[in-house]
Amino acid sequence: MQWVKVLGGVVGAAALVGLGIILGHFAIPKGADVPTPSVSQDLDLETLETVMQQLDANKIRENLRELSREPHLASSPRDEALVQLLLQRWQDPESGLDSAEAPTYEVLLSFPSQEQPNLVTVVGPTGGVLFSCRQSEENLTGEQAGPDVIPPYAAYAPPGTPQGLLVYANRGTEEDFLSLYTQGIALEGTIALTRYGGAGRGAKAVNAAKYGVAGVLVYTDPADINDGQSSANETFPNSWGLPPSGVERGSYFEYFGDPLTPYLPANPSSFRLDPDDAPGFPPIPTQPIGFDDAKILLCQVNVSVHNRLELRNSSNVLGIIRGAVEPDRYVLYGNHRDSWVHGAVDPSSGTAVILELSRVLGTLVKKGESSPRRGLAGLTSGPHPQEFFSKLQERTVAYINVDISVFANATLRAQGTPPVQSVIFAAAKQIPAPNPVGLSIYDNWIRHSNRSSAAYGLVPSLGTLGAGSDYAPFIHFLGISSMDIAYTYDQSKTSARIYPTYHTAFDTFGYVDKFVDPGFSSHQAVARTAGSVLLRLSDSLFLPLNVSDYGETLRSFLQAAQQNFEGLLEQHGISLGPLVTAVEKFEGAAAALDQHISALQKGSPDPLQVRMLNDQLMLLERTFLNPRAFPEERYYSHVLWAPRTGSVATFPGLANACSRAMDTGLGSAAWAEVQRQLSILVVALEGAAATLRPVADL
Repeated sequence: MQWVKVLGGVVGAAALVGLGIILGHFAIPKGADVPTPSVSQDLDLETLETVMQQLDANKIRENLRELSREPHLASSPRDEALVQLLLQRWQDPESGLDSAEAPTYEVLLSFPSQEQPNLVTVVGPTGGVLFSCRQSEENLTGEQAGPDVIPPYAAYAPPGTPQGLLVYANRGTEEDFLSLYTQGIALEGTIALTRYGGAGRGAKAVNAAKYGVAGVLVYTDPADINDGQSSANETFPNSWGLPPSGVERGSYFEYFGDPLTPYLPANPSSFRLDPDDAPGFPPIPTQPIGFDDAKILLCQVNVSVHNRLELRNSSNVLGIIRGAVEPDRYVLYGNHRDSWVHGAVDPSSGTAVILELSRVLGTLVKKGESSPRRGLAGLTSGPHPQEFFSKLQERTVAYINVDISVFANATLRAQGTPPVQSVIFAAAKQIPAPNPVGLSIYDNWIRHSNRSSAAYGLVPSLGTLGAGSDYAPFIHFLGISSMDIAYTYDQSKTSARIYPTYHTAFDTFGYVDKFVDPGFSSHQAVARTAGSVLLRLSDSLFLPLNVSDYGETLRSFLQAAQQNFEGLLEQHGISLGPLVTAVEKFEGAAAALDQHISALQKGSPDPLQVRMLNDQLMLLERTFLNPRAFPEERYYSHVLWAPRTGSVATFPGLANACSRAMDTGLGSAAWAEVQRQLSILVVALEGAAATLRPVADL
């Protein structure tokens, strides 16, 4: 075998971060009589097939049963017990990895008060309580009422007891509140009832506060999650639908990472912001409720939120299989370990897959049958990216995220930056789909979600990466080619925005076993797909990252900018000409590099040629980082994938700046920012093109 990998599972350092795994080279165990692989060794297809065959659906099922047996909120006793479970697995003498450790960090977490539970009530003119919302979800299976089941709350929302008239604000977007305001509806001192979706959790409170709203309630609408079904006999435990009492918990903090140590690891010795001055927290009290209660709320509402902030210790579990040929090049594999309650789907379905993949790879390592080219390692999306910024940015080939491995059992769903498209497609074409029988995962995927590509014709749709999972710091902060792999539902049969019991007390092993993936064949399919991608990235002589696929994205973004902004920009003396030229330069450099790769593959390249080429492929994503492009956005520095507030699918900085400048006059600061964002883009694309040109060219 020619692979060496590092698998690391990491505990979430906060409610918004979790378990991570870095996968790298498989090292030859000390004392093993295994020959060191040749520097020209390529992917071993026999090893790949061995791994695919040994990934066991039943073992993944048993992993999930154990992982989700009890609630494991970040830093809770059960969460720390899972740290020991992961360490035990990865230190096992027969199936463990080369090394495993669990560094501890001190992070700011948010919890509801046990002494003063959060409460939402309808009150009469004299202050009498007419109705109280549930403080916990209905105990339908005996798993929703245990002492470790955290009551529903909005993590990081400030304490307070606002009282006011209830105003329905749809999804709580800026447009929703503006619409209410322009209709003459008085918002000052009101309580806004909003539904999930449309805007981020914390953004709902930010948008509301701008109009003087005193508090925010958030509920999950059955139209968005259950296809309209809302009665008890139509929902869990009778179907996979969210029960009327179900409440989605979640982090309402605006950024990712520890709130008090931006850009620093959350070590005890690190400088910390004053919590009263730290940005990113919701500005007004916020509380989630169930849709059964949302139907009843009328008139005067009192919201009592008693959340508290605490510094807590939380451990990350890191497992490593060392590389044999290029030990200083890493492939990372990660997800988070902590959950809001039992977390069977989120995140334990991903952790269960990681444990099974590490068992198979670890067993091969311990038997002395493996030694891959590049290293594999696992780490969290919390403190690790900050603590090891330089090392990770200099040495990481790619990051594979498997947070929720199975939303449902219909088809593969993959998201990622354009260069990873080809390696995901290659893996999916070689693995049989669980259903329907006779199709590959690729063939089944293209039936459910596809797009027309100018280069390849009809292909599966590869989604883009936002900021909703553990890949966020790797793509936005470190500039590492990243992907997220999962199985999901058939979108032609449901309009659910996510699996219905997301972040509720009903996300249990029984829910997964009965409704999400009976038989666990979809979990196995994800394990095989992610495992195949992992091996291809760690063992291929030439990194299977296709940089030309970025050209298609850039061309699409450019055309959208031309169609939507060019006329307006010209009125303000701003030309898209330099951007057009920069895109063309990138396309030309990428095509030339493709030809260079083909020539090397046909010959006998020396190790230095291979290394130089692979570095070009690895470092391309870094060229799109500009830490000063978005000073108002903590950690976001990727000029192609930063958050976009406008509706036009184009370069985010340009789109956002144009949106803000629309109603301003000639020569305004807003139009100067448009010009600045355009210049940032041009420089980034020209730098990317330069990275792809022959390394001897300066």
